[in-house]
Amino acid sequence: MTTEKGAASLLANALGIVLGTAEIPLRLRAWDGSEAGPPDAPVLEFRSRQALRRILWSPGQLGLSRAYVAGDIDAPGDIFAAFTALSSVGKFSEPGPFRPLTPRELATLFGAAVRLGAVGANPAPPPEEAKVTRKGRLHTRQRDAAAISHHYDVGNDFYALVLGPSMVYSCAVWADGPDGGVPAGRGLPAGLDEAQEAKLDLVCRKLGLRPGMRVLDVGCGWGSFALHAGQHYGVTVVGVTLSTEQAVLARKRAAHAGLTENIDIRVQDYRDISDGPFDAISSIGMSEHVGREQTPHYVDVLHGLLRPGGRLLNHAISWNAGRTKPDPDSFIPRYVFPDGEMISLAEMVSSLETGGFEVLDVEALRQHYALTLRAWVRRLEANWDEAVRLTSLGQARVWRLYMASSALGFETGITGVNQVLVQRAGGDGPPLRRSEWI
Repeated sequence: MTTEKGAASLLANALGIVLGTAEIPLRLRAWDGSEAGPPDAPVLEFRSRQALRRILWSPGQLGLSRAYVAGDIDAPGDIFAAFTALSSVGKFSEPGPFRPLTPRELATLFGAAVRLGAVGANPAPPPEEAKVTRKGRLHTRQRDAAAISHHYDVGNDFYALVLGPSMVYSCAVWADGPDGGVPAGRGLPAGLDEAQEAKLDLVCRKLGLRPGMRVLDVGCGWGSFALHAGQHYGVTVVGVTLSTEQAVLARKRAAHAGLTENIDIRVQDYRDISDGPFDAISSIGMSEHVGREQTPHYVDVLHGLLRPGGRLLNHAISWNAGRTKPDPDSFIPRYVFPDGEMISLAEMVSSLETGGFEVLDVEALRQHYALTLRAWVRRLEANWDEAVRLTSLGQARVWRLYMASSALGFETGITGVNQVLVQRAGGDGPPLRRSEWI
């Protein structure tokens, strides 16, 4: 039996201090069985005092995230409903780093923790937190390799469970349909796979691929774009990745498709490629790992690897929240993409133009990524036990939190994703109209 008294009401006050709001649109359920908050609201469950202890030591998104990954907090119902409610108020509704608590707020929070018996030593972070150093120079070859390994070497079987047979780890391109973007007459997972194939084909058409071309795929993942381009457009592809596990599977997939002679998968930093020029270059979901300071060099390297008249397609997540910047001490940098940096679309276009490219087309796919992430969450939840077996309970919780919160970021517009198609000067001129790839 639950009541409005007990730990839950004190928790509601404490969480309100952390979030900077007087009212929390959630039903809080505490470890003693008590509940507080609107009866019909999504439930957020505090399973132990350890949850509040983590928040006390890291009063912001990081403390809440650590508590969720460790299983001290849970959203037992619809995770999207719970996160939507949480992100609609206080500091979660504002982009950028959390505003630090004032001394008075810290004292009040500490008092609530004392009354709840939650004061104690700082709990160790869940083991899933990235081991990449947070000091020193960003984006050295060694550091980038460690960051990529943390995220992409989780296990190919786990990724296959979430991504499905397409093994495409970037936003799909959805057709309009009756099911919120799923192609008409198709349900998931078939609809997701079809939408991913549509995205791969769109990239091929934007790049103007033709038989005999030599293509570079920067950040090739498990080889999905290379396979599609080789099978359907008769090109040869060099794919580079810093993930050994990705490369192993990509080579197996190429061999199974009979494309070993056409597809060369390498574990190689893009800065070390020396066998250009290429007729076209794809960079799908890779430049987020490059970093703001390295972006001009990234552009220069790809410009030098591309033949005159060749096209580059840069598909990347963008930061849409104006002058604010993502918090480097928040959940995603600590647990998902260490050293990852999102820059604005304007910054990316400016770097490409400054680097000598002509912009041919920019396409925003923000809503497509929200649909894709929701599809990935459904797949993860439908295969939860197997996902835990393949990784760990903590890792599965990292992914559920990461994908659900990212979907909300795209839906609210804090983040976007854009395909920027550019061409190096020389050779054949650009097409007169976009009808070439639409």
